Amino acid sequence: MKVAKFGGSSVANAEQLKKVAKIIQADADRRVIVVSAPGKRHGDDTKVTDLLISVAEAYFDNDPYEDRLESVLNRFREITEQLSLSSDIVEEIRNDIQNTFDSTASDVLKLDSIKATGEDSLAKVLSLYLQSLGMDAIYLNPKDAGLFVSEQPGGAQVLDESYELLYKLNDRKQIVVIPGFFGYTKEEKLVTFSRGGSDITGSIVAAGIKAELYENFTDVDSVYCVNPTIVDNPKEITSLTYKEMRELSYAGFSVFHDEALIPAFKASIPVCIKNTNNPTGLGTIIVSKKEPQENPVVGIASDTGFISIYVSKYLMNRELGFGRKLLSILEDEGISFEHTPSGIDDISIIVRESGMPKDVEERVIARIKEELDPDTVTVDRDLALIMVVGEGMDSTIGLADMATHAFAKANVNLEMINQGSSEVSMMFGIKASKVESAVRSLYDTFFK
Repeated sequence: MKVAKFGGSSVANAEQLKKVAKIIQADADRRVIVVSAPGKRHGDDTKVTDLLISVAEAYFDNDPYEDRLESVLNRFREITEQLSLSSDIVEEIRNDIQNTFDSTASDVLKLDSIKATGEDSLAKVLSLYLQSLGMDAIYLNPKDAGLFVSEQPGGAQVLDESYELLYKLNDRKQIVVIPGFFGYTKEEKLVTFSRGGSDITGSIVAAGIKAELYENFTDVDSVYCVNPTIVDNPKEITSLTYKEMRELSYAGFSVFHDEALIPAFKASIPVCIKNTNNPTGLGTIIVSKKEPQENPVVGIASDTGFISIYVSKYLMNRELGFGRKLLSILEDEGISFEHTPSGIDDISIIVRESGMPKDVEERVIARIKEELDPDTVTVDRDLALIMVVGEGMDSTIGLADMATHAFAKANVNLEMINQGSSEVSMMFGIKASKVESAVRSLYDTFFK
């Protein structure tokens, strides 16, 4: 059995759903289908999930939400009409949303239920469409499939017992269509994964049924070795390891949420990224291990929006517990750190700017000064991180030299370098304004 997950662009409208149906028909092993909510139909369009969030926000603010809800209903009305299906789902959506607002659930759980409406409704529509084509297909709610999660709204974690329950899907002979993005707690509360959670659902289901392959259909032929908005016509990556993909997605590659592949990785299930608009294309295969390559660098990822907190204190290395105390301050303030490059007398803590607004920054700096008595504390904003990624880089001579020469050629100053014990990536910190010229120079160095 294969698990096929179709992203938002693949289910954005009726024409895309017709392509999805043909892909399912083309391979009898594609018996478990996971879907996202309808995405953008064109560049200026709005994703259905974003429309649903705006409906919920208006409700919570006691503002009129009917027009926003009508935008959601019109999306599904258009799809069902063009697929010659009953429009009953439109009124079902309206009633479900109203029932959620009228329920006694907390606002945060109401929001999760509203957000999940897009995936849930699209799964029902697709199952009906497959049936209309004569296929033996059913819609299956995540609860009925056995997908149980922790009660962490907007950031649910799968419960281990789900995998054994999901394995029972192997006993079903029909094509099973499951909505992505959410699961249920043991108390039957609907809770969503983090954004991009349909990929997480697909990975969990693939691990649960022990699939031979997890196919992730999107709107690109493959993963590219660099952001195609920065470099024209970059090379495609035909094969990646899980470790490489996680490093790339963490640092800006948008094909996958950086946690999405963990269930498939743990179950050693290969993942193939394919294009709904070109399903016979080779795509990119993601595996546990691959043969060594002459050029171990597979990709260059970049992301902006980072802050560096620099702390210096003479004889820091002899002060027992200094690092723990420093990180404890961040923990107390609910801040997750990304990297911690350090020296004998100094340490830098890299955090995402979104996680440390100005008021929190001022409180953190004040606590560091008061509790750790450092010689220097400074904050550097507007940083970008660039990751050069590839397994086997640690055993290849001269890669760091090639990378630093690429930065010099682009006239880009390095704010920090961090490789540490990693065999998969080298991290470079630079000013955000220089990120595109730096990435282009690195691409020319490693791929031309």
